[in-house]
Amino acid sequence: MTEAQFWQLVTAQDKSSDSDTLAQQLNDKLTLLTDDQLAAFDKHFNLKMRDSYRWDLWGAAYIIAGCNSEFAFAEFRCWLISRGEDVYRQALAQPDSLSETQVAVNEDGLANPYLDEYDLIAGQIFEQRNETELPFVPSGQSQPKGKRFKDKAKFLKQQYPKLYQRYWQP
Repeated sequence: MTEAQFWQLVTAQDKSSDSDTLAQQLNDKLTLLTDDQLAAFDKHFNLKMRDSYRWDLWGAAYIIAGCNSEFAFAEFRCWLISRGEDVYRQALAQPDSLSETQVAVNEDGLANPYLDEYDLIAGQIFEQRNETELPFVPSGQSQPKGKRFKDKAKFLKQQYPKLYQRYWQP
């Protein structure tokens, strides 16, 4: 599976869809793949999750939606990957660029940039077919890359001016 094929499969067509709809759409696409293609897709996805395991992105997630747990940050990174290659690469280069990305809101009107278990879909399909798990792709790191962000408003405003202006709620 090429990088382009991966992005074609994982990128949400309707970015305003809820997480259940996006998960079902990805599931429908991945169900058509062979086991080898599923394994290749899963490897690509895990590498993107690893590459985005960074403190500067966690800071962006914190501003957008108050992301403050390892689990929520994984769901945020799934959401980020679902936005497509351009948004993903721009966010890696400059997390503040996420201020220009459409984020769904929850029933309380708050930003909801999370996709629950989006990263598990390929493995679930593979396991249903084969009664065994996909090969494990280790993350290779116990902590996010870079320097931990400071959660003080002064620092956040300085480090993420566009995100701060759009999302910060003290």
